[in-house]
Amino acid sequence: MVNRCFNLLVCLTAFFLSSCATPFTGGVAISRPDSHVHVYEAKEDVVLRATAHIIREKGLGQNVTINRADRVVLSDFVESDGWRTKTVASVKQINWKECELSLSVITEKQQKAGWEMRRLVEKDQYDKIFSAIDTRIYEEMSRLH
Repeated sequence: MVNRCFNLLVCLTAFFLSSCATPFTGGVAISRPDSHVHVYEAKEDVVLRATAHIIREKGLGQNVTINRADRVVLSDFVESDGWRTKTVASVKQINWKECELSLSVITEKQQKAGWEMRRLVEKDQYDKIFSAIDTRIYEEMSRLH
């Protein structure tokens, strides 16, 4: 289990570093998590499953769960080297063929006074996550048919 968490964290770190256009500086301290939104042409359940899969695959949290009643995907923090990351996503049906996904990747750095929230994931990294979710949605929909 420890080895798997370490591998996930290594993948997460590589994802962050390879996606950054500027050198890694430890992120900007923020008071509340960023939330980015994307609209998909799919039903809520398909988007929830695809999002949970990508969160697991990208190592953006551990113990990923889907709460279908609240239409939310939640993960626990993954910790390593004084950093921890978790992801929260919620889905809202817009109309019969579209739904909106709101995604927050929460990253915190351990300080002497406790955990401090930092912005490590910028818009271009969110766009890459949304693109991966889009691909996974098509894979999920192909299984249904």
